[in-house]
Amino acid sequence: MNIQLSEAAARHVSEHLARRGAGVGVRLGVTTTGCSGLAYKLDYVDEIAPGDVVLEQHGVKLMVDPKNLAFIDGTQLDWVREGLNEGFKFSNPNERDRCGCGESFRV
Repeated sequence: MNIQLSEAAARHVSEHLARRGAGVGVRLGVTTTGCSGLAYKLDYVDEIAPGDVVLEQHGVKLMVDPKNLAFIDGTQLDWVREGLNEGFKFSNPNERDRCGCGESFRV
């Protein structure tokens, strides 16, 4: 499995976990939704679930449910600021198409 977390994304996650006062990392996955079928799902995690694939990069743990690996393997997760907006940016080589609003994708 090859999922990359940028230093900026790891820093943002670490800062958020510190403000929360709890948590072991984040879980990356997909959910069925939107025009194209799939959307990224990112949740802060307080406990590692049995069966989770766990990666650690830049001091941050990233958990992935094995059912989601085929959809997100090779994804690069970054924290970016574009104008007045900031947020996570997903660069996924498995994406074949995105909906017009950019909220969902197809593999």
